[in-house]
Amino acid sequence: MNFSIAVLLVQDGITNGAIYALLALALVLVFTVTRVIFVPAGEFVTYGTLTLAALQLGKPPGTIGLLTGLALVAGTMELYSCFGTGNWRQLPRSLALYTGAPIVLGGLVYWLAPLALAFPIQIALTLAVVTALGPLLYRVAYQPLAEATVLVLLIVSVAAHFAMVGLGLWFFGAEGSRTPPFTNESFRVGEITISGQSALVVLFSLSLIGALYLFFGKTLYGKALRATALNRAGARLVGISPNLAGSLTFALAALLGGFSGVLIGPITTIYYDSGFLVSLKGFVGAIIGGLSSYPLAAAGSLLVGLLESFSSFWASAFKEVIVFTLIIPVLLWRSLTTHHHEEED
Repeated sequence: MNFSIAVLLVQDGITNGAIYALLALALVLVFTVTRVIFVPAGEFVTYGTLTLAALQLGKPPGTIGLLTGLALVAGTMELYSCFGTGNWRQLPRSLALYTGAPIVLGGLVYWLAPLALAFPIQIALTLAVVTALGPLLYRVAYQPLAEATVLVLLIVSVAAHFAMVGLGLWFFGAEGSRTPPFTNESFRVGEITISGQSALVVLFSLSLIGALYLFFGKTLYGKALRATALNRAGARLVGISPNLAGSLTFALAALLGGFSGVLIGPITTIYYDSGFLVSLKGFVGAIIGGLSSYPLAAAGSLLVGLLESFSSFWASAFKEVIVFTLIIPVLLWRSLTTHHHEEED
């Protein structure tokens, strides 16, 4: 290995690590606020890439059907809930949020898809559709079991993962897709050639992380999510709705997943079942952060990206094994240094 190859591997590692960092942040966010291990995170990555690829071809993406179906189910569940509680005042707002807005969004995307829109507009529509799936998934699959144990929530997550993989095959088929690169330019810094595509991926990832930092630090909803992550019972006592916190958390996680899909699309071919492997690498980064520390999760994801990049050069057939083996010493170290306690009933 010479210096030029090492620089290329570092670039690839940082680029992939930036994408894994977004997924790791989504996993940490969902777990700290809702106690859900977000197994379907990778499907939002897949849906992001394949939805954008469908719009590139001028075809309405299959995610519109899932969005509409979940919206109708969520609206029915809200109606049934109001029958049980008698809280009819909240029904119009709930139906508008969970049914009306997603159906209008789906119809808008269906109408705009064949119009050969500009690439940034297609990205915006993709992110809107994928992000809207997050709170709907929470309302349908997780909110009725919000007080269940972590194990039950994990089982629900695994079921949601398999359901979304099957739906992905139905919507998009078995063929893989790539999206156009953001740029084909490159520039030199001394003796180092830096790809413009890699630079933009890192820049966009850092921009989104910075926006999330401002959201959690400066906005009322962001502070409410931080309070819920620190103490769910205390947040509920001061009037923070756990349902609102869960829906908002899943919306942010879906946005991070969809954005990761947009970023990874020009780098690698994505199939309907590619998301799980991608999210698993983000999960390794999140585990390094203990599923609780955002900076450590981001740093761990960068380490995963670099390890994967150099492993692909030295032993490409075993790169996945090498990356996932990293989780073993991390889990052992945390098992030996963390105080164990039984989950409260």
